[in-house]
Amino acid sequence: MSNCSTYTDDQLWQQITQDDQEAFTAVYNRYWKVLYLRAQHMLTDSDLAQDIVQEVFISLWHRRKEVEVLHLKAYLFQAVRFQELKALRNLKSDINFYERLALISKDLLIHEPLAFKELDTVLQRVLASFPEDQRMIFGMSREEGLTYREIAGKMEISVKTVEKKMSQALRALRKGMDSAFPLVLSMMALLENSQN
Repeated sequence: MSNCSTYTDDQLWQQITQDDQEAFTAVYNRYWKVLYLRAQHMLTDSDLAQDIVQEVFISLWHRRKEVEVLHLKAYLFQAVRFQELKALRNLKSDINFYERLALISKDLLIHEPLAFKELDTVLQRVLASFPEDQRMIFGMSREEGLTYREIAGKMEISVKTVEKKMSQALRALRKGMDSAFPLVLSMMALLENSQN
């Protein structure tokens, strides 16, 4: 296949299914950067983003005879989203868990509203289980963007108490959301299979 860079995604995919490494390289060169930038933006971790993109392409090559890909670009973006969710689940103890969850949730809302609805239902249930003071502190921090010092001033409690309540809230949130990820991942896989 000469000058693969001028071929359409469909033409390249057909060649890839026939074990054409040059076509695979052309697809990699066409999409690796945009996939990497997306994953890096969602996960804020360059190494992890690079690993995810590499894993998606490795999987694509290994599964080239098994999967039916109708829209290559959509397939690649869906595969990266799926890997991001898996990575988020594995990183749930990270200090930026809530921020990462918010980014993934926004992406789900746009691209997979059913998965977002399920994730949001679990999130609301977890938040509703918090004691009232913890729920208020969490809301002031995450929804109003107040600092721990500002929250302490408003509630007339110590900054240490705010830190403790936020730590408890985030721990409960991680634990509660952990139960939702297998279902969301399953939904993502079903959506991926139905789109390809």
